[in-house]
Amino acid sequence: MWEKLKKLYRWSNSWTGTIVIVLTIIFFLAQAFIIPSGSMKNTLLIGDALFAKKFSYGVPIPHLPWLEIPLLPDFRGDGHLIDGPRPQRGDIVIFRYPRNPRVHFVKRCVAVGGDRLMVRDKHLYLRVEDNDQKTREFARKMQAEIVEKEGKIWVKDPYAKLHPGIHHDPSITRQSIEGEDFLLPIFDYGPIVVPQDSYFMMGDNRDHSNDSRWWGIVRYRYIVGKPWFIYMSWDNNGVIRWHRIFRTIDSLEEELREGKKPYLTKGCYKNNHKKVVNPEELKREIESQGAGRR
Repeated sequence: MWEKLKKLYRWSNSWTGTIVIVLTIIFFLAQAFIIPSGSMKNTLLIGDALFAKKFSYGVPIPHLPWLEIPLLPDFRGDGHLIDGPRPQRGDIVIFRYPRNPRVHFVKRCVAVGGDRLMVRDKHLYLRVEDNDQKTREFARKMQAEIVEKEGKIWVKDPYAKLHPGIHHDPSITRQSIEGEDFLLPIFDYGPIVVPQDSYFMMGDNRDHSNDSRWWGIVRYRYIVGKPWFIYMSWDNNGVIRWHRIFRTIDSLEEELREGKKPYLTKGCYKNNHKKVVNPEELKREIESQGAGRR
């Protein structure tokens, strides 16, 4: 036994062993990403470098780093080697952009298969499995308001209470984007029913997020994992946000619920909302988002 352990130790310290171990971790366990856009603030910030748990929703097919070339065929037809739990309502999820699978996005899952949703005047409305009883139960769980619209009951802004990083930009009004039809989903979208084994994703920075309102649902085959913890964080000036290092998303959200503002600690920008005067700038910002991979 000891001889086998010694051989394993020597192998792990070789170049071959090191490469195999590193690739195994990247392919199946954890992977580093950098948040390049503000679509998830105030929960995740530009410059947050985080590890993702790649086994949270099954084991996705491994891809060659940086080139994003799949190394194995899609035997199951769902983008995963091993089936696993599905994203839940409210989860922050890392996934491949359906229109360009080489690009990763990080958004919050706001609806799952069978749910009905719509956006009206920037408010998100959700019907859980399009069922009155389940909708009421979910509203109680999320401490959210129930309203009646279009002859049905809905949960209004179901995630705003427990995930207070979700917010809107008051400078973006219907008047400020007049004539820009591309931006209308910020105010009105749907209603739609999410197909089974699919997910509707939205950014917490609701008015600055390129998400399912523009390009539709995310199928399970594109799901990669979920954020684990932030291992480094710095702003555009290179100032390290020490308060955010080695923090989990849950711990940051707990501070938000307590009324603290971890996005305003040293090294974080004090301007909570980016003021966009020109609708064309907002369009370019929304269209250019994606998660940086390391």
